[in-house]
Amino acid sequence: MADPELIEQLAEKARELRLDVVRMLHQAGSGHTGGSLSAADLMAALFFNYLRLDPKRPHWPDRDRFVLSKGHAAPIYYAVLARLGYFAAGELDRLRRLGCGLQGHPDCKLTPGVEVSTGSLGQGLSMGLGMALGLRLDASPARVFVLLGDGELQEGQVWEAAMAAAHYRVGNLRAIIDNNGLQIDGRVAEVMNIEPLADKWTAFGWATRKIDGHDLADILDGLAWTETVTDRPSVLIARTTKGKGVSIFEDQVKYHGVSPNDEELKVCLAELCGEEAS
Repeated sequence: MADPELIEQLAEKARELRLDVVRMLHQAGSGHTGGSLSAADLMAALFFNYLRLDPKRPHWPDRDRFVLSKGHAAPIYYAVLARLGYFAAGELDRLRRLGCGLQGHPDCKLTPGVEVSTGSLGQGLSMGLGMALGLRLDASPARVFVLLGDGELQEGQVWEAAMAAAHYRVGNLRAIIDNNGLQIDGRVAEVMNIEPLADKWTAFGWATRKIDGHDLADILDGLAWTETVTDRPSVLIARTTKGKGVSIFEDQVKYHGVSPNDEELKVCLAELCGEEAS
C-alpha cells in the first residue's frame, strides 16, 4: 500500500507538470497537448519516486535509462527534466524556437538528461532493448524504461523488439504503454485495432500487467511489481485519458497536436491552479 503522503506529493508534481506543459505549448504556439497530459501521472511517479538518477551526474554509468518512444510528447519530458534541475526552468518558454535545445522531439545532443533522440514512432523499444542488453553485458544494475504510445503499437518494429527482448530474457527492460485510445487520425480501435493488447504482450513472452495510468497508487504498485520480474521483460499497460487534467482537452482527438490558444489557456489555468491567464 502506497504512502498517502507520497501519493499527495506525486499528485502535486503531476499537476505542476501539466501546468508547465500547457504554458510552454501556449507560448510556443505549437506542439502536442493531449499525449503530454495523458502521461503526466506516469512521468511523475517514474521520475520523482522511482528512477535512479542524478541530475548533477547526468552520465553516471549506473543510472536508470528512460526512452520516450512517443517522442511527440516531449513537452511532458522537458517539464520533468527542468523540475529535476537538468536545465533552467526558463528554457521551457523557448520550446520549439530556433537555437533552443528543446526541439519538437527529444534530441540527446541538445537537451541535458535525454538519453536518445526519438520521434520516429515504433523505434523506441528497439533502442531500449539495445541499451538493456549493453547494460547487462556490463553487469550494471541499471534498468531501462520505455514509454510507448498505443498508436505506435501499430508499427511492426515494436513487435520485432518485443519478440527479441523475450527471446533473450532481458529482465532489465520495462515498457509502459500510454493507452489513451487516441492517435492523430482518430481512435486507435478504428484506425488499426491493437486489442487484445495484454494477451498479445503475454503471447510474445512478456510479463504483463494492466494499471490505471492516472491512479498513482496503482502506478506505484505496478512499478514495484516490475521489480519482481527478473527473468524476462515486463510491460505495464496503463489505461489513460488523452488530455487528462483539462476538461476541454480530455478524450478529444483534435488536441493530439494542437497547442492551447489564449481562451483555452484561461481554462487550463482555472482548472489546474485556479488562476486567470495574464
